[in-house]
Amino acid sequence: MFKSIRWKFILVYFLLVFIAMVIVMAFIIRKFEDHHLNQATRTMEARVRNLVNMSNNITKNDDWNLVKEEIQTDVKQLPVYATEIIYIIDNSSIASIIASNSSNTKIIGQSAFNLSQIQAELVIDAKKYGEKREGYSSIDNGASRAKHLAYPILSDNGNVKGIIYLTSDMTDMYNTLEESKAILIKATVLALVITVLIGFLIARSITEPINDVTKKAERMAKGDFNQVVEVKSDDEIGQLASMFNYLTLKLKSTLAEVNKEKSKLDTIITHMADGVMAVSLNGEIIHANPVALDMLKIEPEELSEIRYDEIFDESNKRITLARIASEEKWRGNEIIEIDSKVYNAEYAPLIDENFNIGGMIIVFQDITKQQKLENMRKEFVANVSHELKTPITTIKSYTETLMDGAIEDRDISMSFLSVIDSECDRMARIVRDLLQLSDLDYKQTKWNKKSININELLKNIYLKIKIAAEEKNQKIELSIEENTGEIIADKDGVEQVILNIITNAIKYTPNNGAIEIGASSDNDKATITVRDNGIGIPKEDISRIFERFYRVDKARSREMGGTGLGLSIAKQIIEAHNGEIRINSEYNVGTTVDIILPLK
Repeated sequence: MFKSIRWKFILVYFLLVFIAMVIVMAFIIRKFEDHHLNQATRTMEARVRNLVNMSNNITKNDDWNLVKEEIQTDVKQLPVYATEIIYIIDNSSIASIIASNSSNTKIIGQSAFNLSQIQAELVIDAKKYGEKREGYSSIDNGASRAKHLAYPILSDNGNVKGIIYLTSDMTDMYNTLEESKAILIKATVLALVITVLIGFLIARSITEPINDVTKKAERMAKGDFNQVVEVKSDDEIGQLASMFNYLTLKLKSTLAEVNKEKSKLDTIITHMADGVMAVSLNGEIIHANPVALDMLKIEPEELSEIRYDEIFDESNKRITLARIASEEKWRGNEIIEIDSKVYNAEYAPLIDENFNIGGMIIVFQDITKQQKLENMRKEFVANVSHELKTPITTIKSYTETLMDGAIEDRDISMSFLSVIDSECDRMARIVRDLLQLSDLDYKQTKWNKKSININELLKNIYLKIKIAAEEKNQKIELSIEENTGEIIADKDGVEQVILNIITNAIKYTPNNGAIEIGASSDNDKATITVRDNGIGIPKEDISRIFERFYRVDKARSREMGGTGLGLSIAKQIIEAHNGEIRINSEYNVGTTVDIILPLK
């Protein structure tokens, strides 16, 4: 029966009732003590009333000193206990004792204030207020105790005629009370000890398993799930321990599965190429992966301080939570631009278990490159169309002129045919360059790579372009190290690049200008430098100089026969050789081009 917690708690309940009874018993003892003290007071007051009733001298005479012998006789005749002493005190300032039943007759005529048996403050208060006063005294360290009563007798006009003072020895009563209390206290202490002992044993059988479960639950809360509770009984506590062990196994298994899925999800979100951000309805950023933080220029420690709508400026207001919530359009996408980068922002609502919208998730996809390629494609088509349109228009017009009769004039015919031939050559160059770019784009160019001495290569190129420079009275200087080294490259391809760079320098350097061709090596790389003091390139055009058909001065470039594809081809040839082209230029000062290639 006592395997059940119910019965254990019933037993504890009865023990608590027993303790309550002991407390009530102590209360009763206190009341018992108060009753005896009150009874003593009533007895003493009865003595006073008896004395007053039997003594006409006390009641009828206002001056007790005139009848003090008669009063003494009356006091002696009053039946009292041996433990009670009566003092009759007059109303004089010294409070003289005029009668007493004490065996000590010497106190007659003395001041009540001089006797240790009388408490002077009681006498003074009784005379002052005309009301009875009572008190207690003890001597011999509490071995003897006495009850004191000062009872004023009033005259017909309400004045105090004198004081009847009684003392009653209460030592026996207190001794009896102390013995009774000692017996009850011992019984209570014994009952309490037994109750505490039994209660401790019962509580221990209940609390020990609960404490064990609590401690192990606390460890589980800190992340240690390897906790097993010992099952010691078949009662409810034992069932609790069994269920705790079962819960631990299930929780461990569930958390392992959740952590596995969370790890997968975190890995996917963290390493995905797109930025992902989750936002609550109040604009608080719940989560953002590193890509999103980088896209939006947010530091991780700022997530708790910044609000989602604060990230976007006026031009991107359509992606803000305020706009989406106001329009109640929780699914869609917007194209936004942040720091010259273009993003496609796809957004969708976060739905909770009650199918309410709890926030929003946004995926930012960087489409800057696609946008740039799309713009370049459009620009490329427009440029190709424009480049081909000019020669085609020229050829068409000159041909129509010849067909209209100008062919009869030989000089004019030859002049027109020369222009047509020149325009055909120009179209052929454009098509050739486009085909070469196409091959480079699709990596279809077959390179004939071999060891090339840089010094010899530059000397040969110098001889080829020296005459073109001299025609413009330009000074061209070859400044190379004694032994720059060798590279593994396609000679025709590298030579094409260097010739293109030097030819551009000659074209865009005014007459009497200076061009320097240099070469140097550093560790495992060789640098070929072409420097001129020509017209230079504006700062805003340098970043686009390698774009196809891009020209700084379009009209002048066409006059000089350029297609606008040379630098694009040069860049791709050098990159195909694991190299790099760098251009530094200042407008109206000059241009420096560095071609960096790996040494053999």
